[in-house]
Amino acid sequence: MTKQKLVIIGNGMAPGRMLEHLLEAAPDAYDITIFNAEPRVNYDRIMLSPVLSGEKSYEEIVIHGDGWYIEHGIMLYKGHKIVGIDREAKTVTSDHGEVASYDKLVIATGSVPFIIPVPGKDLQGVLSYRDLDDVNAMLLAAQSRERAVVIGGGLLGLEAAAGLQARGMEVTVLHLMPTLMERQLDPSAGHLLEKALEARGIKVITKANTKAILGDTKVEGVELEDGTVIPATLVVMAAGIRPNAWLATEAGLEVNRGIVVGDGMQTSDPDIYALGECAEVGGQVYGLVAPLYEMARVAANHLAGEGTASFVHADTPTKLKVTGIDLFSLGDFAEGEDREEIVLRDAAAGVYKRLVLQDNKIIGTVLYGETADGAWFNDLKKKETDVSDMRDTLIFGQAYQGGEPLDPTAAVAALPDDAEICGCNGVCKGKIVGAIREKGLTTLDDVRAHTKASASCGTCTGLVENLMLATLGDSYNPAAVSPMCGCTPLGHNEVRRLIKAKELKTIPDVMQALEWKSSGGCAKCRPALNYYLVSDWPDEYADDYQSRFINERVHANIQKDGTYSVVPRMWGGMTSSTELRAIADVVDKYNIPAVKCTGGQRIDMLGIKKEDLPAVWADLGKAGFVSGHAYAKGLRTVKTCVGSDWCRFGTQDSTGLGVRLEKFLWGSWTPAKVKLAVSGCPRNCAEATCKDVGVICVDSGFEIHFAGAAGLDIKGTEVLGQVKTEDEAVEYITALIQMYREQGHYLERIYKWAKRIGYDEVRRQIMDDPDRRKAYYDRFVFSQKFAQVDPWSERVSGKDKHEFKPMATLLPEAAE
Repeated sequence: MTKQKLVIIGNGMAPGRMLEHLLEAAPDAYDITIFNAEPRVNYDRIMLSPVLSGEKSYEEIVIHGDGWYIEHGIMLYKGHKIVGIDREAKTVTSDHGEVASYDKLVIATGSVPFIIPVPGKDLQGVLSYRDLDDVNAMLLAAQSRERAVVIGGGLLGLEAAAGLQARGMEVTVLHLMPTLMERQLDPSAGHLLEKALEARGIKVITKANTKAILGDTKVEGVELEDGTVIPATLVVMAAGIRPNAWLATEAGLEVNRGIVVGDGMQTSDPDIYALGECAEVGGQVYGLVAPLYEMARVAANHLAGEGTASFVHADTPTKLKVTGIDLFSLGDFAEGEDREEIVLRDAAAGVYKRLVLQDNKIIGTVLYGETADGAWFNDLKKKETDVSDMRDTLIFGQAYQGGEPLDPTAAVAALPDDAEICGCNGVCKGKIVGAIREKGLTTLDDVRAHTKASASCGTCTGLVENLMLATLGDSYNPAAVSPMCGCTPLGHNEVRRLIKAKELKTIPDVMQALEWKSSGGCAKCRPALNYYLVSDWPDEYADDYQSRFINERVHANIQKDGTYSVVPRMWGGMTSSTELRAIADVVDKYNIPAVKCTGGQRIDMLGIKKEDLPAVWADLGKAGFVSGHAYAKGLRTVKTCVGSDWCRFGTQDSTGLGVRLEKFLWGSWTPAKVKLAVSGCPRNCAEATCKDVGVICVDSGFEIHFAGAAGLDIKGTEVLGQVKTEDEAVEYITALIQMYREQGHYLERIYKWAKRIGYDEVRRQIMDDPDRRKAYYDRFVFSQKFAQVDPWSERVSGKDKHEFKPMATLLPEAAE
């Protein structure tokens, strides 16, 4: 059977879910090609807010990684925006000139943000909030810790505001209507939400009509119609979205608000389907994930040739993804003569509940502060249950129906099998329980993988865990250790313990002894095992070149154009005219296009061709430079101020201590990057109180700090303790880093490691236990005998020379 050609425009959550259904139903029906305007794989857009706030990383929200597309034989064009559809020729064309023919075409171009037409809307510093690029731009802006204005008090706007505030910005939300989220919440709940946001330090201005965004070339403030001016360096537009349907319009398809489709998701052209935020079905467009996933299921059913599924509108609960604020909204809660309401307010607990009834049936629900009964109320609404017999206790929830109150586990157990648990993915209780029993699922990740429940926004996680507890009983342990990857059920701590206990000294030894499920490991476990073996057996284990990521393999940082950046080490941030001349000569000799001073007091040369790296290193080496390890899971920099040598306020030689620390610590591998700083006085000019390890020099000695962060996460340091001499400072800091080297999980920064094991435990082992501290120190010194080798010098001498030579030189040839 000849496969048909299926082309998909867009690679968001809806087409991704459609492909999952299609590949399950008809895995061999199509040759599939995807064009994605974004330069990346499919990720969970509804989890962008946790990425913005720092609760998750981009890697944690990827739905389908590169391997998934390879496994299923799917051609994915990243960064290719489709600019034309030729329905007669049945082809699509990308902005890079790529042309693909189709038998069936799916348009899933999503939506575009509505940018309010006010003066200044095009200034630098005005952003929308729709994709990962927007989040990355906001994260960059948030590093200034200045002021942001969010225009729009709906779901996206409030999530953006909370994320920016968590990143240290001073945030003001402007909302045109009298109360926040007026489409999802009644005025009482909107008022409570406003108070909760203001308690977090987010200023809210309602009835705010934006007149202009102020500034010459970049944002300086926002002016309202009443003359109020709010200073700002960042403005986020979150005033709504519009279906992205221009491509369909130009192709001559029927378009209203969105691309018009029937209940089988077919457009006015029977060979073209549309789904997601760009589609209009039954006169409605949708922005929440649950109906988009239903569109995906229906489209897959028709593409697979079954043609039995149809899209039916269903009210979808609304939830806000802001940690610590619980709200649930569903259905119609407007007032009317034929409607009744039941309201519960608990001012002390910050709880508000409102049920709207019509003919003794729930038609609308608003819950704020306590939302555990949302699934139950949703089930009653969907089934149009007559609630006459439980009117008196209905507002108190499921636990109060028919006798003694139920605990949360018993309450979820009492739900019927067709009760919806996960609204995003439309997963009912019966499907989850069935999967747990039939497949022997024992962890939340297992349930997510097999049922999709709790795999999207995560707000139903508590319900899923209670359901697992009700199904598995005491055998379910929600605090169980997460495996380090899919190749093993063991967590990082257990793997590290067994490597030492069983004296495992190679990656194959580890995989065999610990019964790895895969033949050669994966991109998650191999780099981790390589680090653990380097750390535990420094004199015996040979570093596995192939188990490192590209930057560590070539000892330089790859840039987006495929070139590399090189950062030579400058001890404690000090340099000389000789070193600067050498850098200038290298820049000129190799036509390096960009040179930048870094925040760590180093010089970064950007745009170096891979094949030029050894020669660049050779010339730098002649001037005495060694690798700055700017690419490494290891010591990056020791930032210093001028200290007592030059500063009027300096209490100690901070520069000298910084140089000493860097020369002593460089070369060692650590679970994640490590940055130090030494400030010569409490004025803290070297910014030591946001580093992995910091030193504040005082008159009586040296105050040692640890567990700070100043990147995606912003966190001040914890005080480890105070010592009197420089020698003590070196010993204590070295012991701290060795403790981290031996106990940290791979890719776990010091601040996360310290929080996990406890700050007091770190202090106990380093400050209060001299024997243990000395043992840590001695093990680090021993490991440095094997670690302090300049990788640049090694590569100049010919090590790994194949890495820096092209496999072949390909020249264009004329077509015959």
